[in-house]
Amino acid sequence: MAGAKPVASGAPKGADQWSRNLLKLVEKSLDADKAEDIVTVDLAGKSAIADYMVIATGRNTRQLAAMAHHVAEKLAKAGAKPIGIEGISQGDWVLVDGNDIIIHLFRPDVRKLYSLEKMWGLDQPEPEKLQAVG
Repeated sequence: MAGAKPVASGAPKGADQWSRNLLKLVEKSLDADKAEDIVTVDLAGKSAIADYMVIATGRNTRQLAAMAHHVAEKLAKAGAKPIGIEGISQGDWVLVDGNDIIIHLFRPDVRKLYSLEKMWGLDQPEPEKLQAVG
């Protein structure tokens, strides 16, 4: 996948095979929907909320909604439940709760504002990549 950045070489040690398979499914779905700057945060052993957090950028609210619906459908088909989607009506920041995987989808300017990567000690994608589309 061109847009995905690995957490580390090889599979993370804290997550089980189920979560790793779901992560691959999410990354493939986002890549197919042309998500940009996909970053994966390994939360296993660091947080009880999920094994992974995936952060990605979409160029507009329509793309964010499509990405969220597609990834939620694929997770549901894989058996990941409960799945919730928040923020679609606003379209700036969409959260998909895949239980073991939390997916944050942002418009570029909103992603830059919240910079979730920094909260987890990761570098944020380069600022020029997060510029709003004119």
